Amino acid sequence: MRKVSALFLMLLATVGATAQKSATYQNPVIDTSLPDPTIIRADDNLFYLYATENIPNVPIYRSPDLVHWEMTGTAFTDSTRPTFVPNGRIWAPDINKIKGKYVLYYSMSTWGGEWTCGIGVATASHPEGPFTDQGMLFRSNEMDVQNCIDPFYIEDNGKKYLFFGSFHGIYGVELENNGLAVKKDARRIRIAGTAYEGTYIHKKGEYYYLFASIGRCCEGAKSTYTTVVGRSRNLLGPYFNKKGDSMLDNQHEILIQGNEKFVGTGHNSEIVTDKNGNDWMFYHAVKVAEPEGRVLMMDRVDWENGWPVVKSNSPSLESPVPAF
Repeated sequence: MRKVSALFLMLLATVGATAQKSATYQNPVIDTSLPDPTIIRADDNLFYLYATENIPNVPIYRSPDLVHWEMTGTAFTDSTRPTFVPNGRIWAPDINKIKGKYVLYYSMSTWGGEWTCGIGVATASHPEGPFTDQGMLFRSNEMDVQNCIDPFYIEDNGKKYLFFGSFHGIYGVELENNGLAVKKDARRIRIAGTAYEGTYIHKKGEYYYLFASIGRCCEGAKSTYTTVVGRSRNLLGPYFNKKGDSMLDNQHEILIQGNEKFVGTGHNSEIVTDKNGNDWMFYHAVKVAEPEGRVLMMDRVDWENGWPVVKSNSPSLESPVPAF
């Protein structure tokens, strides 16, 4: 009897392992409009994802495995949301953990308000909030850079930087040690040209990889948004494509572009590495068949000859799940 039980348990284990190995997910991962995603693995070992507020006040989703998600609430409420741009909306958040706090950088703008828009910051003790707005970091007219949106935070060699910009150059500026203010007398540094927005920088090996988006983000089935990349040996650039042409001159490599099912593929999140060492990236796209909103997509990022690649350079329809 014990031998039968042992064999039964071994069979269950084998079936379970086979099922996990063969499990797949389908794009979109969340069939809800969640543009400009940002993600963090929190202290509770769960993943939290934030997005531009098509859902008012910045939606927050939670997942144990990058595939199964539940909405847990919003970063702000109607009474706590930032207000430094009258009638402004919150775009392109960027979530981080700095000195024990969850720090959410965000853009605030109105459509076409490219000199009055700006970037602010909010903090929380827990990834699901509540977030307390710490106010505006800077506005476009103060930084003398048109369209200061799409913040991205990174630490490098003991310094903290915020990168930003949308189709008027990509810039970086050093922050104070707490990440809540621009460092006194810091100068902005331009690292890429006028073709780009949606900055994300990833360090791998000896290179920094600058991911960005080109094209039109928000025209439904006519959207041309495309995810591109260049690389540099230095965080502040210059960044180049495979031929050695500079992103300052709007030269890059294409990472993800549209296909017959999805278009407008852009504004990627941070890269997440699973327990098998595979890298995963979220981004948004427009469904050709139902072109309302920008749904959440996920694809695996492989590395070939020192460059990131996504299979077929376009969204997958069905793929093996990440290993968590």
